[in-house]
Amino acid sequence: MLVRLMYASRAADTVDADELHAILRQSKADNPRRGITGVLCFSGGIFIQVLEGGRGPVNALYNRIVADPRHRDVILLSYEEIGERRFAGWSMGEVNMQRLNPALLLKYSETATLDPYAVSGAVSMALFDELVATASVMGQA
Repeated sequence: MLVRLMYASRAADTVDADELHAILRQSKADNPRRGITGVLCFSGGIFIQVLEGGRGPVNALYNRIVADPRHRDVILLSYEEIGERRFAGWSMGEVNMQRLNPALLLKYSETATLDPYAVSGAVSMALFDELVATASVMGQA
C-alpha cells in the first residue's frame, strides 16, 4: 500500500548549504532501495518535505526525521493512502527557491514567505503540485 506523507520542521542552527546538500545526497542514495520518492523544500530555515512509498518505509523514515537533531518543531501536515505517486520521478527532488515566483506563495498564503506553520497541509500540497508543474523542482532521479 502506498502512502504520501508531508511534514514541516525548523532546521537546527547547524544546518547550512553543505548540510542540506549532504541530506539530499543521502536521500538520493538511500530512497530508491526503500522505494521512497519525494520532494524537499528548504527556505528561511524551514523544511517542507513530501515522502511517498510503502507505509512501513515511509513511517520509518519519518520517525528517523523526527529524532534527527537537524530538525526541530516537526509537524505532520498530511498523511494519506494513495493509489499513485505524484512525485514518482524524484528519488528526492529539491525545490529551486531561486526560481520560485513570490506570486505563487501569495496565491496560497498571506505573505510571500514559505510558512507551512501558517497554512493547512492541503494548501502546502497544492503549492508543491504547482512547483512540480512549473518545473521549479530540480534533481530528478
